[in-house]
Amino acid sequence: MTVHQLIDAIRTKKSYLCVGLDTDIQKLPAGMPATPEAVLAFNRAIIDATLPYCVSYKINTAFYEALGAPGWDVMSETVRHIPSSHFVIADAKRGDIGNTSSLYARAFFEQLGVDAVTVAPYMGEDSIRPFLEYHDKVTIVLGLTSNAGAQDFELLPIQGRDGQHRLLYEQVIETIAGWGTPTNLMFVTGATQAGHLKQIRQIVPEHFLLVPGVGFQGGSLLDVSRDAMNAHVGLLVNASRAIIYASRKDDFASEAAAIAEQYQVEMAGYLAAFAAKS
Repeated sequence: MTVHQLIDAIRTKKSYLCVGLDTDIQKLPAGMPATPEAVLAFNRAIIDATLPYCVSYKINTAFYEALGAPGWDVMSETVRHIPSSHFVIADAKRGDIGNTSSLYARAFFEQLGVDAVTVAPYMGEDSIRPFLEYHDKVTIVLGLTSNAGAQDFELLPIQGRDGQHRLLYEQVIETIAGWGTPTNLMFVTGATQAGHLKQIRQIVPEHFLLVPGVGFQGGSLLDVSRDAMNAHVGLLVNASRAIIYASRKDDFASEAAAIAEQYQVEMAGYLAAFAAKS
């Protein structure tokens, strides 16, 4: 799925919800064995239940890599189960020197077949460029994250290349935005960093933002939607645990669907309120 197709899907479904498949083998519903096969069955049930309410799925690769070789098979089969009507993200946070990044890009874009992959920017352009060379895919760069450790580097005050004082993450986003386009480059912005969203929108007015941190982490969907929506919506808001662990009983899929529908209904209201004004 391309960014243009994603925009169409958002407008059609009146949703910019991304469901995070952060499936922990130790947190499967009661009665399901702690096996890779059960993880796959759980994922398929969640996908089938939430398809009407979301436009994207984000697979946090760590939960699958921790299972060893069977985990990659589960991840691959999960991707295969998601229809082409939905935007598929591998949340892998890769980033290394050029030849290694080329292999990471091949692994996720060619072997796994996802639409997008998250990357870490702090090794510079040669660590990101191999991903951007896939012009029909999307590279999602960590911009300003939700974790407490964002204070360590991302929020450091610096003197930018233009001599102006700014925060490090601002320089990172501004620089990287020049390496790609709004059709092949997105940025991760944590929902708990809502106070920075207006500034980020000034730096990258046209790019999509992938926004985790709504739900269990306490981010506000209203604040994110009001401050970061652009004329093309430009948002994918991810919810993981709030949806996939809505119930630990046999009704886990229907409960996941109910929470996803709540997000979709709320998002439809924000689209009506804010998209037209952007």
